[in-house]
Amino acid sequence: MIEATRKETIVRQRYAAGAKERSEKLCCPVDYDAEYLKVIPQEVIERDYGCGDPSRYLHEGETVLDLGSGTGKICFIAAQIVGPNGKVIGIDMTDEMLEVARRNALIIAERLGYANIEFRKGRIQDLALDLELLDRQLKESPITNAPSFLAADELAEELRVKHPLIASDSIDVVVSNCVLNLVEPKSKRQLFDEIFRVLKKGGRAVICDIVSDEPASEEMQNDPELWSGCISGALTEEGFLQAFEHAGFYGIQILKRDAQPWRTVQGIEFRSVTIEAFKGKQGECFERNQAVIYRGPFKEVLDDDNHRVERGKRYAVCDKTYNLYKKAPYREFFEFVDPIVDVSLAEANPFDYSRTSLRHPKETKGEDYDVTIKANNKCCDGGRCS
Repeated sequence: MIEATRKETIVRQRYAAGAKERSEKLCCPVDYDAEYLKVIPQEVIERDYGCGDPSRYLHEGETVLDLGSGTGKICFIAAQIVGPNGKVIGIDMTDEMLEVARRNALIIAERLGYANIEFRKGRIQDLALDLELLDRQLKESPITNAPSFLAADELAEELRVKHPLIASDSIDVVVSNCVLNLVEPKSKRQLFDEIFRVLKKGGRAVICDIVSDEPASEEMQNDPELWSGCISGALTEEGFLQAFEHAGFYGIQILKRDAQPWRTVQGIEFRSVTIEAFKGKQGECFERNQAVIYRGPFKEVLDDDNHRVERGKRYAVCDKTYNLYKKAPYREFFEFVDPIVDVSLAEANPFDYSRTSLRHPKETKGEDYDVTIKANNKCCDGGRCS
């Protein structure tokens, strides 16, 4: 069995070589928007390795974190999309990749007329530890024996707390392009927890990665070539989605799934998928007499908080759920019913989960609501209502 540290070394060595010379075996070809490629040096384009394009889902002004940024191609595209008011941070653990990315970042800044990109050294499953800062500290106090080894471990933990590589709740969008599968299995839970930690409330992850339709065999997981080639470390399609769910994300959806597998090994299909997932469903629930109506097209749906709603029925929801449904990716599927008399958050009581989930119309209109008005001329779009 390949040890976790050995797997990481294999990955680092293979991608270090890939930074120096183009490797055709490191993930699959991707079509990017040619307009964004015009300012990117050919060196970066030739040594880019990925399986998707998460940059196409970004917006102006956002702060973006790219995990496993390599020579910087996604970062350089993202920099153009988010513009001078946005910010892009690339994380990579390979010195050779970082050297190429940082050198070309100066060229990109000159061509764009603004500098909004920086590259930092770290492991994507440990986004709190700044490896370059740790390196500097260890040069002053090198590891020479067991006590100094234990002291180094304490130092790393202190740096995570006092000088985190990426602060908690600081990122609008975390993107990644075919690197999550390179993290060894025991660290994958930590990886998704770290993505969740650094995102702001309301932030999202857009992750492109290779997944499998069946679990990779132990034999495949022990193959260094398959491991470092984005194959045997892949999560299954179901497991990939579950990893986001277990980390606390909501609104998880498949944005893109390649119909044809990139590779098939021992009868197992490996293909590229792009997943979007949101942070922000955590928090208290208050009663403000709001209601939602699911528009369809399904007869019934179940959300990530186990709210089950049937098409066309008026459901009582708490203020937190009401506002979540008003945002992507839910808003197009619901109608929203505000109470006639607003209940402020300061006056709102905790939401009562013991009650039936349906909301009677009088709860939003008021029990004493007794109004008669003339017909709304707009209701029939200017035609006859008879």
